Amino acid sequence: MSKLPPIAFVSRGDAASEASWIATLSEAMPQENIVAFSALSGEDKRRVEIAIVANPNPADIAELTGLKWVHSLWAGVERLVAELGAGAPPLVRLVDPELSRVMAEAVLAWTYYLQRDMPAYRKQQQRKIWEELEYRHPSEMTVGLIGLGELGTASVRKLKEAGFNVIGWSRSLKSISGIDTVSADDGLSTLLRKSDIVVCLVPLTAETRGLLNSTRIAEMKHGASIINFARGPIIVADDLLGALNSGHLSHAVLDVFDVEPPPQTSPFWDRENVTVLPHISGPTSPASSARIVAANIRDWRATGKLPVTVDMQRGY
Repeated sequence: MSKLPPIAFVSRGDAASEASWIATLSEAMPQENIVAFSALSGEDKRRVEIAIVANPNPADIAELTGLKWVHSLWAGVERLVAELGAGAPPLVRLVDPELSRVMAEAVLAWTYYLQRDMPAYRKQQQRKIWEELEYRHPSEMTVGLIGLGELGTASVRKLKEAGFNVIGWSRSLKSISGIDTVSADDGLSTLLRKSDIVVCLVPLTAETRGLLNSTRIAEMKHGASIINFARGPIIVADDLLGALNSGHLSHAVLDVFDVEPPPQTSPFWDRENVTVLPHISGPTSPASSARIVAANIRDWRATGKLPVTVDMQRGY
């Protein structure tokens, strides 16, 4: 057993999921002793300096009185920030190039789905209609991507490589080679007015909750489509449904919802102009995640320097 203090693995997952994660993490850092929170002794809990977490119970984190920092296994940390609060130890979220690649792949795939009129062909099949629709070249379409963090940056580059006209929005202006970028409220209006497809990848914060409401949706092109791979509450659900009902928007690809899974009574399930996905756009790779976490812990052990931590006020 390692002479180093144990690392706590804290989650609200089942025992099998915890065991699988601990095995993968232990393989990536065999010098460490990674222990499920439930298996820690009282003395262990006092000695723990690092917790690796996947949707942890905040009461468990509070029991780790010697905790110096927390490493999340997810890129999205809005729930963790809300539950741990401003007094929490430094929090590191997962920044994984493989996750960025997978998300960019999903953004491009579902943009193609809309660009190639797959929803319309699905309807034609249901009605036994054999009819070719007019092809739209990527260069004839503009994709606006809201959110230019690691995932968004990888996605706009992938879209640009595929030949789409691309606009990227962030709250403060970012420069990305070859990509038109805008910022602030006026920039968001510009993006919405110009885009045939709007992709949402912005983190959920107090400022982005309800960001796409009836006023903002009304700024979008008539007949435009929307893809939400961020978090459900960023789009006001009733306002989106209203725009789909009126025909102002033609289609929505939704991978995230206010409540997951959506209740059986949700109107999103049965709509022809909505594609419902079960939160699969950016799956976490355990092996890749473990390598990232292991490298961050090794660096901290060697230098005492933390990776970039989450701004608890901003929420990311």
